[in-house]
Formats: sequence, structure tokens, C-alpha cells
Amino acid sequence: MAGRNTVIRSMHDLGLAAWFGGNLMGATGLNGAAAGAKDPVERLTLSALGWKKWAPLQIGALTVHAIGGIGLIGANKGRLATQKEGRTNTGIKLTLTLLAAGTTLWSGLLGKRLADHAGEGTDGTTEPDEFASKALATAQKQLKILQWATPVLTGVLIVLAAQQGEQQRPVAGLLKSKRR
Repeated sequence: MAGRNTVIRSMHDLGLAAWFGGNLMGATGLNGAAAGAKDPVERLTLSALGWKKWAPLQIGALTVHAIGGIGLIGANKGRLATQKEGRTNTGIKLTLTLLAAGTTLWSGLLGKRLADHAGEGTDGTTEPDEFASKALATAQKQLKILQWATPVLTGVLIVLAAQQGEQQRPVAGLLKSKRR
């Protein structure tokens, strides 16, 4: 039986959970609450302040997740060499992780654009008003869609991580048949 990898598995899972949860809360709670501000000029300012406070934690979550993921790949290299399903799952997870990192970065860049235009006022955090500049309206329209991409991608990663955990379990029927 392979050794335990509690620390690196926890780093992988906790980093991913924080990444997922922080972005989901940001899209629903932070952006939703900021959109409810009475003063249209405060809407982008409040959202930008919240996301700015989350950014260092998000970088930490991504870093912890990446260290845990690299550690798990290293710890399971023997199993990955022989188990096609494990290799496939790992390849899909790596691709989705890179996509989620890309959506996270792009969302951050768009958020910076919104913060730069906070003085314009707006209908909502991701909803431009009729007076919004083209740059602000474009960034808001992109972010309206993109804000959901990271939680969706990281949510799928959580499911794939659970699947990988199941792939590591010994199959009871297989063990019984080998004893005979």
C-alpha cells in the first residue's frame, strides 16, 4: 500500500476549495451587494475594494493548490504510469487548472479596468449604464460572463479530485478474486 500524502493532498484540496469558494462568493455576494449600492459611483468602487482584498488570498490559494497538485503527481507517479484512468483524469485536471488560472487572471485584469472607470457610475458591477464609456461597457460585458467561468472550472476540478480519490481505493471484489 502506498504511503499517506495527507499534507500535499490537503494543500491541493484546501487551495482548490478556497479558489472555488472565494470566486463564487465574489460573483454572487460581493458583486451582488456592490450592485445594490444606492450611489451608482459607489458600485464599482465597492466591488473593486472587495476584490483587491481577496487578491492576495486568491494568489495564496492558487499557490497552495499548485504545490499540492505537483506533490500529488510526484507521489502517485507509479500509479499514473500504470493506470490509464488516473493519467486521463490528471491530464484533464491539468488542462482545466490552466484554464481556470487563465480565467482568474483575465477576470483580475478586467476588474482593474472596472476600478479605473469607477468614477463613471454604473447600473451594476457587471451591467453598464447608458452613459458608460466604451472601455467600461466592454469590460463589464466580458466580466458578466467570465465571473462564472472560474467557479465552474474549479467546481469541475473538485469533482475530478473526488474521482481520483475513488480511483486510488482498492476494489473489494478485485482483492477477493486475487486471493483465490
